[in-house]
Amino acid sequence: MPGKRSLNAAAIRSAKRERKAITLDVKLEVLRRFEVGEKLSQIAKALGLAVSTVATIRDNKDKIKASSQITTPLRASRLTRYRSALMETMERLLRVWLEDQSQRNVPLSVTIIQKKAKSLFTDLQREQGESSQTEKFKECHCLPHFKMNISAPAKEDEYPEILKSIIQEGEYTPQQVFNVDETGLYWKRMPERTFLSVEERAEPGFKSSKDRLMLLLGGNAAGDFKLKPLLVYHSENPKALKGYSKPNLPVIWRSSRKAWATRSIFHEWFTYFFCPAIEKYCAQNNLTNKALLILDKAPCHPVNLSDLSDNVRVEYLHDSTADSIQPMGQGVASAFRAHYLRRTFEHILEATDGRIQQRSGIAWGELTPATMNSVWKKIWPECVQFQRASQTDSIAQLQQDIVILAKSVAVGEVGEADVDQLLQSHDEGLSNEELMQLEHEPAGEEEEGEEAAPALRQLTTRELSAAFSHFEAGLQVLTSNSPDAAWKLQVSRAINDAISCYRELYSEKEQRSKQLS
Repeated sequence: MPGKRSLNAAAIRSAKRERKAITLDVKLEVLRRFEVGEKLSQIAKALGLAVSTVATIRDNKDKIKASSQITTPLRASRLTRYRSALMETMERLLRVWLEDQSQRNVPLSVTIIQKKAKSLFTDLQREQGESSQTEKFKECHCLPHFKMNISAPAKEDEYPEILKSIIQEGEYTPQQVFNVDETGLYWKRMPERTFLSVEERAEPGFKSSKDRLMLLLGGNAAGDFKLKPLLVYHSENPKALKGYSKPNLPVIWRSSRKAWATRSIFHEWFTYFFCPAIEKYCAQNNLTNKALLILDKAPCHPVNLSDLSDNVRVEYLHDSTADSIQPMGQGVASAFRAHYLRRTFEHILEATDGRIQQRSGIAWGELTPATMNSVWKKIWPECVQFQRASQTDSIAQLQQDIVILAKSVAVGEVGEADVDQLLQSHDEGLSNEELMQLEHEPAGEEEEGEEAAPALRQLTTRELSAAFSHFEAGLQVLTSNSPDAAWKLQVSRAINDAISCYRELYSEKEQRSKQLS
């Protein structure tokens, strides 16, 4: 027995001494990735290597390149067929642009993608001073894989019939049918002829007018309930939020590097914000706790949402008709952006703070029930009580108001055409300049002007249990001495709703603990 144990120990020590052989090809690939600007940790993850190994290869760059020069001609010719750093950068930016187009459900063709790729290549040449010719790009460039919608377009009048049958089957009322959609907002952008825009274009460096965020806007078909907007920005803790409590903002603040909604963000929104909001709304209006949510097939919308709730059914629009019939795309986003721009000029006139989260919340609050209801006429005409948007949400009226405000604050010559051009620009895809700006941003680091988020310690089940006991004791005091029976129910429901996420965390920890034991 002692001999057997010593043999096993020896085998283990031998296994520990084994090292993975790294070929010259891999080493050259590591160096090539460094040359095109990839980070050390990114390279290690992509190639399945230890970070220390990648760092050693980088430090021995000269020796590795010298070794590659004395390899056999056949091997050398194969190793030197790598595309240039310029081509690598162009392909990386093109993938970002394709993802942006996909996020917004923009139909694409091979011709459109090729045209964008050529323009990116040309702009990168100009920026980097490359002498290579566009003809070389046309010969060797291969488009990255991208699934394009080339199916035969569906008729607009087909889906309303499908939706009607779903509504009848589920016995949903207009108050229980919802739609949400993402929209972009260049929140610092001003009309082109204002002094601010003219001065910004003359200055080098990053343009604040390119600072983009995404908003998820939505409400029900009755028009009487607007959901709290989800705002996704590229920074989690910008200086604009300093001193503000995020749960108390008029928007749900989330962040991702490219200011896009991701599946994880949408999943969280659906579980922790949408479903509880529906439950509360139905209780307040004496409705059965159920809802129908209509979505397009954007990449950020998970396909299994219906499985996450017993009370919410999720239906997806056809790709080819989503843009033309989706309610939130029929004037809600445009009216919101017009209200937002008007609110921006009002803040300038009043010399008030007017931070992004405040302006967004106020602008969203200004949309009327008539507007929120009228946009359903293409997809569910039977529920529409208002055939047109409210006059206060009329784009033409809002543009006139903005022009008057612009003249009042003396920011330059601004006409209705300038305002219209600005409002339309929010729907444009990422420009080459914006794509190149994204390329220069450091990945995984704090944005300039961003407050670092404090590190959070994980709560234990014992701490959570103690906290719940305190809440229950406090509720007992309030409810046993409350002068009004309605207060008891209201306070109890509000507190339980507020801490529901902690109860779920407690359940997950308990379940995980049982599995481990």
